Amino acid sequence: MHCSAEAKQEHRKQSRTRAMASPSAAVLALLVSLASMAAPANARFKAMQWTPAHATFYGDETAAETMGGACGYGNLYTTGYGTDTAALSTTLFQDGYGCGTCYQMRCTGSPSCYRGSPVITVTATNLCPPNWAQDSNNGGWCNPPRTHFDLSKPAFMKMAEWRAGIVPVMYRRVPCVRRGGLRFALQGNSYWLLAYVMNVAGAGDVGEMWVKGGSSTGWIRMSHNWGAAYQAFAPLGGQALSFKLTSYTTRRTIIATNVAPADWCLGLTYEALVNFS
Repeated sequence: MHCSAEAKQEHRKQSRTRAMASPSAAVLALLVSLASMAAPANARFKAMQWTPAHATFYGDETAAETMGGACGYGNLYTTGYGTDTAALSTTLFQDGYGCGTCYQMRCTGSPSCYRGSPVITVTATNLCPPNWAQDSNNGGWCNPPRTHFDLSKPAFMKMAEWRAGIVPVMYRRVPCVRRGGLRFALQGNSYWLLAYVMNVAGAGDVGEMWVKGGSSTGWIRMSHNWGAAYQAFAPLGGQALSFKLTSYTTRRTIIATNVAPADWCLGLTYEALVNFS
């Protein structure tokens, strides 16, 4: 489970993990189809209606302060999220189940809004915590029950003058469009597996998760640790790992088989061929 630096370097050089070459794309597509049969016909996530809120920003133009965050995505450049991201108020963050969700928004009703009301799309990667020392309408922007977006500065600057500090917006939740499959960043130890789930398409969220070790275990239900991280207390070393995920919003379930090979390593990220749509 604890691989050498050389093994990790070789893994990072690969454009796809060995797990992607194990089952055929046709087999994985069948598994996704079978897993989705239990979901209602309208399980695919659709854009919601436009709703008023407010947006601020944190950090500077480099977006360095947005790296990491309460969802656990780490370096947002290497994990594919970039700088078009947002920290959500508690109402939207939903104890971490809002991680990975996507929103369109446009600045409205302020002289600081750019002409033409450009629409931006952001992904939730962080929590904007309450500030009870300040009034909800004067500094405590993320205090419940407010719905509020604290954007990266580069994202904010795409729709409004940054000097405004805070602007009214119209927002709506939209399907997440991702390139590639689900990604699982593995941490933990010999008896504790902690998996961060990233690059989730469709609704963008994960509500439930299971792991299976080769043919020696059945599906083990993983508990929600924090953000986009799920954990299982089981000795899973030396076994190929498969994962089953259910969307928090749509309840659609998909199966990613043999995502990590039997010699998987902690500290590495493995990608499946499957994703929500």
